[in-house]
Amino acid sequence: MASWEELYNRAKDLYDPHEVSPFVYSNHVVAAIESEEGRVYTGVCFEATAGVLHLCAERMALVNMYMDSRQTKIKKIIAFRDKVPYGGGSGMPCGACREFMMQLNMENRETLIMQDYASKKTVKLGDLIPEWWGEERLNMDLDL
Repeated sequence: MASWEELYNRAKDLYDPHEVSPFVYSNHVVAAIESEEGRVYTGVCFEATAGVLHLCAERMALVNMYMDSRQTKIKKIIAFRDKVPYGGGSGMPCGACREFMMQLNMENRETLIMQDYASKKTVKLGDLIPEWWGEERLNMDLDL
């Protein structure tokens, strides 16, 4: 099982804000996740001028996990910019990343998200997305 320190260090190693082109900025947000099998996957933010081309570090780590192992379940995740998550909203995945984690596997509601690295305070994804809309869809009788 990966420690929070290991996840932090794996992500921190990727922190290297830079312009890829006049339109793309990268590595200014980094993330590391631990999969259900205990493997660590990382990702970096790849931000394009056109918002629809933007790829968050968390989603990149999830895609890397899926492409490598076909896993969809996440134990824990840490994401940050220039310093560790320090409470409040720091380190919290954006709405698109939260939604992607839930759609990838509903059991990800139990995923621990690092909220404050110093105190090791975490929050479960399910607490950030109460009454997720997808549950109703999954429970619908699709016989029309």
